[in-house]
Amino acid sequence: MTRRSLTDEILKRAAGAGRFIVAIAGPPGAGKSTLSEALAEAIASAGESVAVLPMDGFHMDNAVLEKKGLLGRKGAPETFDVRTFLATLAAVRANDGEVLVPVFDRSRELAIASARIIAPETRLVLVEGNYLLLDEAPWSALDGAFDYSVFIDPGLEVLEKRLLQRWLDYGYDNEVARAKAFGNDIPNARRVLDSRRPADRVVPDF
Repeated sequence: MTRRSLTDEILKRAAGAGRFIVAIAGPPGAGKSTLSEALAEAIASAGESVAVLPMDGFHMDNAVLEKKGLLGRKGAPETFDVRTFLATLAAVRANDGEVLVPVFDRSRELAIASARIIAPETRLVLVEGNYLLLDEAPWSALDGAFDYSVFIDPGLEVLEKRLLQRWLDYGYDNEVARAKAFGNDIPNARRVLDSRRPADRVVPDF
């Protein structure tokens, strides 16, 4: 499935709907942000109002993670503020006014509160994140939250290479990069691949 055909499928599904919420899910390194931005651009070019809501904005702060003993696991399912994420999605669904959402600044490793607006006139919302379809509590409370879902699965071998390269690109040496990738990111990726609810569409890569 190409980006064009996926865009057409989303627009077809959303025809006649009010607020239409799409999940773009997949393991870390799958290309969720890239696909979400590309789809948003294509949907906007088709004349529709669209916004991207990143799950990463709901990372717990490093100080909280340190207090919980989870700083080394940052990015794992238990290091997100799921309750606030669920409440935000409920507000997006209700569409009774603008919703301000946080965005994660990777360069500073922190979430910026109220950094993006989802306006009432925005009809399509693309929610992207690792754990949108994770079949574990409390993430399983998202079951039924989306009108359409896409899961990206490029395969574990591809993910391992990408996740290792990500840390190398940040300037870490090979030993530290491997420790970060294989100690946290890749176990998270396996968890996403092994325990997920069904998606409307599974794509291999984008």
